[in-house]
Amino acid sequence: MARARIGIIGLGMIGKAHLGVLQQTENAEVVAISDPTEPARAFAAARNVKAHDDYRKMLDGERLDGVVIGTPNAEHVPVALDCVARGIAALVEKPIAETVESARQLCEAAEAKDVPILVGHHRRHNPAVQAVRKAVAEGVIGKPAIATVMYTQLKPDSYFNLGWRRDKASGGPILINLIHEIDLVRYVFGEIDSLQAVSASAVRGFEVEDTAAVLLRFRSGALGTISLSDTAATPFTWDLASGEFDQMTDTTDKLKRQKVSSHVFAGSEGSLTLPDVRHFSYRGDGEPGWLSELSEDALAITPASAYRLQAAHFARVALRQEAPVISGRDGMRTLEATLAVKTAAASGSAVKLAG
Repeated sequence: MARARIGIIGLGMIGKAHLGVLQQTENAEVVAISDPTEPARAFAAARNVKAHDDYRKMLDGERLDGVVIGTPNAEHVPVALDCVARGIAALVEKPIAETVESARQLCEAAEAKDVPILVGHHRRHNPAVQAVRKAVAEGVIGKPAIATVMYTQLKPDSYFNLGWRRDKASGGPILINLIHEIDLVRYVFGEIDSLQAVSASAVRGFEVEDTAAVLLRFRSGALGTISLSDTAATPFTWDLASGEFDQMTDTTDKLKRQKVSSHVFAGSEGSLTLPDVRHFSYRGDGEPGWLSELSEDALAITPASAYRLQAAHFARVALRQEAPVISGRDGMRTLEATLAVKTAAASGSAVKLAG
């Protein structure tokens, strides 16, 4: 089996998660990491991985097929452009960029040199998400009508010790968390035509929002709602219901998975939930409707770590064996819709997305 030679740039929480997963991936070999901090380099050295203090030294001094970019958001595009210039495939953590314009610059540069970009929206690799997407496409729920999404959980006060998480320019759940929900509903229900939004900071009183509500109109004619808050004491969030926190941190201190649905995709003939992949429909005799009994079953899936599946996929992308599940252009459309939520909330007007 061919093994992709992978480098990692930025060894914060997500970079460490990538390192742990890639070191368990058969078709990948972590050759080196780069991080400007001594503790991060010591962390890598303890795992027998060569460490650089400057990522350019790593790019020029190591033979690499692909690079994982886990730097702060503002550095995603400059670092990815340096990879592209050297012909090295990149897995760019979400968001692909801070602006649509800089994302487009990266995509154009990558396309010009035929260098693949994979954007780190890991949920697309989750078997539950893929099963629901396939079922919707095959008409299991009939004509799609509405998507209902909840991302409502309480982040501890210590989470905000990093000042940028309170900053209006780069913090807040819209840019940090909502982008995952936008990407998931696009993947399952199709492209978003327009959206409206309101946001508030009434609970914490920070400069940045802590809560938002979003109304979506899909090109198919279906509608969607997203309830978003990082200051709500509820279990109704992908993070607590899917078990992916444990997959990312890979520690022995496991969270108890909440047995709730955070996403519902409903249509004229049934509905599907995530992350628990339940299927509801009317199957008895007589006219279906609210006075009839709903039947419930579950889609058949084989559970697997989305992060491990993403790692193996990126190795194949880096070796030019597969096209990215979510390309730079695709990630740019998710970014555009997410930034449109900010615009809609600030203006009070609906925002139509580009075609």
